Amino acid sequence: MNTTTAKTAITPRRDQDFPEWYQQVIRAAELAEPSDVRGCMVIRPWGYGIWENMQRQLDAMFRATGHRNAYFPLFIPLSYFAKEAEHVEGFAKECAVVTHTRLEVDANGKMKPASPLTEPLVVRPTSETIIGASYARWVQSYRDLPILINQWANVVRWEMRPRLFLRTTEFLWQEGHTVHETEAEAREETKLILDLYERFVRDHLAVPVFTGEKSESERFPGAVQTLSIEAMVQDRRAIQAGTSHFLGQNFARASGIQFQNRQGKQEFGWTTSWGMTTRLIGTLIMMHGDDDGIILPPRIAPTQVVILPVAPKEETRAKVIEACDNLAARLRDIRYADAPIEVTVDRRDLGGGVKNWEWIKKGVPLRVEIGPRDLEKNAVEVSRRDQAVKAKESMPVNEFVARVPEILGSIQDSLYQRAKEFRDANTRVIESKKDFYDFFTPKNPAKPEIHGGFALAHWNGSREVEEQIKNDLKVTIRVVPMDDSPEPGKCIFTGEPSARRVVWAKSY
Repeated sequence: MNTTTAKTAITPRRDQDFPEWYQQVIRAAELAEPSDVRGCMVIRPWGYGIWENMQRQLDAMFRATGHRNAYFPLFIPLSYFAKEAEHVEGFAKECAVVTHTRLEVDANGKMKPASPLTEPLVVRPTSETIIGASYARWVQSYRDLPILINQWANVVRWEMRPRLFLRTTEFLWQEGHTVHETEAEAREETKLILDLYERFVRDHLAVPVFTGEKSESERFPGAVQTLSIEAMVQDRRAIQAGTSHFLGQNFARASGIQFQNRQGKQEFGWTTSWGMTTRLIGTLIMMHGDDDGIILPPRIAPTQVVILPVAPKEETRAKVIEACDNLAARLRDIRYADAPIEVTVDRRDLGGGVKNWEWIKKGVPLRVEIGPRDLEKNAVEVSRRDQAVKAKESMPVNEFVARVPEILGSIQDSLYQRAKEFRDANTRVIESKKDFYDFFTPKNPAKPEIHGGFALAHWNGSREVEEQIKNDLKVTIRVVPMDDSPEPGKCIFTGEPSARRVVWAKSY
């Protein structure tokens, strides 16, 4: 097929203008839209359905590891931030601050804030400080530990260059906050959550990732250690898909989280925090989408099977609809990935082609057509979203019902393998500064083509080198791998000794 002339549902194509393709996929799938509040988004039902599935499945994993949910205030007194200097400095430019209460009408008939607050309130950019205040009251003895709490909430970080799902002023997330008796326990928690995140995105979102530690300059403000999972999307950039932070005793000191240890002495707690956000939906789009829209892994699709009645003649419509409803009922009695299969029968009075393309653009894993001829054969026409959009397979109804979990599993696996092969094909071991710069430099600077990827290269640990690369190429260290088999060598930028290769990439 000549790709320059092939008609696609999304224009422009990925290879023509990836950022605009991304926006058009979101619009076509009705995932979200910009709101009237600058930098904020409206998450539409289809997009929110994806988030609800992520939330439910991730929450089950948290609960299985002993964590429980709570809720803490949206507003944080400014003085709480001032207690942790490095933390407040890291977030200062992103904070939204409430300074007044009440509105009054002025002499010109316009509404204006009336009463200044005695202390400004920061709208939650993250909750370490306000949660720490509660923990300081709850923790008295080592017997009160560990505290393993998560909250599902919204946060606000003032965003200058918003992009739906990837960077918005307000977004949704979960944030875990734990307190432990010992440093070893807190570090073990940090790694436990990193592994949980890796498993979640791999098994549920079909996203392969690199895992490891952030360099000092990329750490969460106030953390001793930040661990991260990094995904490569189809324009070969990295997306930070989840982070887990070992905070040492920094926040415990700032918040006064102290306990009597087993020797009867007062000691500060060891804390962690960790989070994943609605950015994961953007990651999914960029990882699995094609030029006809998003492709959803079955485990997180709001609808896994859509049944499309094909009944152009009124005299056959009732029988076709009845067959569709019967099939839907049978499918809903079947489980896939430990949950009932989600089925929709599209009864809308629209042309079959229009409905079919709408569901293609929404990324539903399986589309099933039933028409009068299919009724005669007791068969269905099945299309998989991970295959060519015009590909169909006729299948006896009973065979289809029996095979649905297997087919959904096959789609889930194929999306993961496709993503992993893409990542591996665009991950390169680089041995020289020239090759590194060439790898990350587009051939057309005026309108950069898709280029680069993940580079595995030696680095001497210098922050100055890191800053230089960031300034020159907009490339950062995504993770320092934590595997047990480091490969010592020489830094490709300075020639100095290097303990291991690190992962470099341009990122969102």
